[in-house]
Amino acid sequence: MADILAETVHPDDLKKFEKIYHEQLYKNDVTPKAQFDYSWCLVRSKYASDIQKGIILLEELYRTHEEGRRDYLYYLAIGNARLKEYAKALGHVKAFLSIEPGNQQVLTLQQTIKKKMEKDGLLGMALAGGTLLAIGAAIGVGIRLAKALLCTKI
Repeated sequence: MADILAETVHPDDLKKFEKIYHEQLYKNDVTPKAQFDYSWCLVRSKYASDIQKGIILLEELYRTHEEGRRDYLYYLAIGNARLKEYAKALGHVKAFLSIEPGNQQVLTLQQTIKKKMEKDGLLGMALAGGTLLAIGAAIGVGIRLAKALLCTKI
């Protein structure tokens, strides 16, 4: 399942579905399928701006087309997890599981998101700890310099 969060769309696929979506948008007649296919590609893009655009399109589909909600929720969870918006991703997973509680694919996605949260949380704590250590060292050097300056003046 970790692969689904790291998987990126092939640029040709993105261009293909983007073209279909924009042609329909130009005619003011976008089908849910065209919007879903394009948003599905966008949330698998390597660019955060594309992922955000895909999330917006999926949210619109979720609000307006009841029949595909489980798929929209699944890809909303993936898109938000890829942006490290883990609380939102888990909210979508929870909503999906309220529709289909035993779905193994979504339960696995939920565990993957939680593991990423833990990993990123520990990484964030390590970075914060390293920053505090560097600040402490700088303060220590500053104190030593101040003492050295005081000793030379006396």
